[in-house]
Amino acid sequence: SSTATTELVVPRSMPTMRPMDVRLVVRPVGRVAMVAPRYRSRQGWAGKGLPPAWPERGPVTRANVKPGLNVQLGPFTKVLEQLGSFGCMSLETAVQTETRPLADAYTLRRRPPLEKLTDSGFRYLTMALAGLVATLLLGILLTVFSGAREAIAAFGAKFLTSTAWDPVNERYGAWTAIYGTLVSSLLALLIAVPLGIGTSIFITEDIIPKSLREAIGLMVELLAAIPSVVLGLWAIFVMEPAIRPILQLSHKLLGWTPFFSTQPQGPGMMPAILILVVMILPIITAISRDALNQVPIELRQGAYGVGTTRWGSIFSIILPAAISSIIGGVMLALGRAMGETMAVTMIIGNALNFSTSLLAPGNTIASMLANQFGEADGIQVSALMYAALILMLLTFMVNVAAQWIVRKLSLRY
Repeated sequence: SSTATTELVVPRSMPTMRPMDVRLVVRPVGRVAMVAPRYRSRQGWAGKGLPPAWPERGPVTRANVKPGLNVQLGPFTKVLEQLGSFGCMSLETAVQTETRPLADAYTLRRRPPLEKLTDSGFRYLTMALAGLVATLLLGILLTVFSGAREAIAAFGAKFLTSTAWDPVNERYGAWTAIYGTLVSSLLALLIAVPLGIGTSIFITEDIIPKSLREAIGLMVELLAAIPSVVLGLWAIFVMEPAIRPILQLSHKLLGWTPFFSTQPQGPGMMPAILILVVMILPIITAISRDALNQVPIELRQGAYGVGTTRWGSIFSIILPAAISSIIGGVMLALGRAMGETMAVTMIIGNALNFSTSLLAPGNTIASMLANQFGEADGIQVSALMYAALILMLLTFMVNVAAQWIVRKLSLRY
């Protein structure tokens, strides 16, 4: 007859286990119960029953789950000690007998009042913080929309396509600023993405010594710590005079195209694009580097194992595995470029007349708001609010597109 009492415990030597992760299936066989643990491996369900070298039988009449104790189980001590050697991730807990499972009694234990109060308080705190963020966003949107209602009623959709900005005659249109915002941001992204991803590949591969790679990565990230007004001053006094001969040569060779049709004379759209490249490059580089570092080393080693080269593994294995995070960083940089104000305002020229030339002075929504809001009155304030609402909607669409692209790429790769 089975009269012995066996205690099932979770030893401290198995940190990946939890008290409720242990499962011991007890099936009565006559007067002797057969113990058959189910175990889960890293590849999924590895099987049922007892692996080799585990005891096959043992009398069990009672099982008590006691986390954190080290009680000798007689022949069943080997079962718990050998779990690590079988690649066990966890055991499930249930005792199948004719009586009510004792694991359910442990699961339905009475929680202390302090524990319940802590859990509920943390839940309500996180809900309040999330609600506060949503309330702030909604409040900002309603404030801008309320200020733009007069201009929306006066100009309607024509505000989006008109190039006129005449405070004297109260004729306003935002197409010049919208065009400057989109062109400067997209062209800056077109230049910064290859530079950022190439830099991240360079500092994650062992092409040069690790100390040099870390120094280069640190210098790139330090660009993000430079204030935008300092970058604007650097663009005015250093960058623009340095690139002016190149821009003049571009006008001489490509002046027949509408994008290089004007003579460069100082601040303009192209210097603003280049300063945006400097500002968004650290974002793309840092996020791409972290994404590449998160790719499992097994993928790289597997690619080398089938005979591929370093560049083959980078472009065929590593970049596709990290593409969703990289695209997320690129879209984040695009939102930063569209909303950048001070550095762009100092170097773009702030012209109100429309021009497709990249060498001519231009304007963006952010720079127009920074220049004119302090002196605006009457319907001009509402027109600027209208322009700010358009900028918010553009950045919102960029974020929605980023979420959609990241989700699609995550499912694919």
